[in-house]
Amino acid sequence: MSRFIEILNANECSFSVESFMDLVQTVAEKLDSTSARIVVDFPFFRKKSAPSSGVQSLLDYQATLIGNIVDGKADMSVKVVVPVTSLCPCSKSISEYGAHNQRSHITIEAKPSEGSVVFLEDLIDLAEQKASSELYAILKRDDEKVVTERAYENPAFVEDIVRDIAVELNADDKINYYSLESENFESIHNHSAYAVITNQK
Repeated sequence: MSRFIEILNANECSFSVESFMDLVQTVAEKLDSTSARIVVDFPFFRKKSAPSSGVQSLLDYQATLIGNIVDGKADMSVKVVVPVTSLCPCSKSISEYGAHNQRSHITIEAKPSEGSVVFLEDLIDLAEQKASSELYAILKRDDEKVVTERAYENPAFVEDIVRDIAVELNADDKINYYSLESENFESIHNHSAYAVITNQK
């Protein structure tokens, strides 16, 4: 354990998606091993502007970098949990006015193709585009109106969300494998709606 701390303190203690596997390789070399695994979980913050007022705030996402070296072969995946809003198409279709919605977590884990890099920001953007609406840390009254109406105009079942994202991931040559799931924390039921898709290209 102390050797890992030594490695982190040997240089500036920072890393990125591009440099993360260098850290895993250094650990393997330091331990004189052909295999190593490092998993780093951290909050990832992005500055976002509210859709009407433009007020800026930081929204947090849960991110994970997973690096493996097995018998000298390197393997990495990037994972992020994206909070969004989803609105029920069935509720909208049967109601004279209104529709129930829920906060949802879209989780994407992706492994890049050889020579490629998968960025957290790209996965976040994709998830937010396919949801009924993205979330913001700070919203003024006019912003709340925009977000609410945007969700109402873009209803999506949990299955719709994962299918729509999967179409984009399937077409992305930078991604070799992905695991994609969405959990909708239902607002009028005491359970969640859940869907998952995985694909090894």
